[in-house]
Amino acid sequence: MSIKGKIESLLFISAKPMAVKQLAQLTKKDPKEVEAAVKELADDYKKRGEGLAIIKNGSSYQMVSAPENSSLVRDFIKDETTGELTRPSLETLTIIAYRGPISKLDLERIRGVNCSLILHNLLLRGLVEGKQDKRKKETYYNITFDFIRFLGVNNVGELPDYERLNKDDTLDRVLSDNAQ
Repeated sequence: MSIKGKIESLLFISAKPMAVKQLAQLTKKDPKEVEAAVKELADDYKKRGEGLAIIKNGSSYQMVSAPENSSLVRDFIKDETTGELTRPSLETLTIIAYRGPISKLDLERIRGVNCSLILHNLLLRGLVEGKQDKRKKETYYNITFDFIRFLGVNNVGELPDYERLNKDDTLDRVLSDNAQ
């Protein structure tokens, strides 16, 4: 696959801007080559005039929706962030509340399905937050103060059966079995 294709895939799946240095490390290419390829990719998107664009801020790039679609996207996000939570979102939120901080990989092992879109929705709503563990190179998710406030409790320990469920080692055994 071409360097542009690799960069496009990385920018597509990343929820955050990516620095040229990071893109160079991941693609195992020289930063100058990456910079040229990402500029060319951004120009390609601009020429096509379709629904996506690549923007630059400093030495970082991010794939975003095209500026022409901003009102459409804003309306969609408003609906997504104010409507009721789906059952899968509630399940994911419950796991994070009782077992957080927890990695996306562990969430997916527990639920048995990809949780990317659900996590994105919960992040947009401000119910969960992600923190990068640089040593493990993973993001860990935890509930936010807004979530605790929304539930009307003073801390996560006031959730029903929190102590018992938080300490239950059944999930730990499942996760360690799935990791092998």
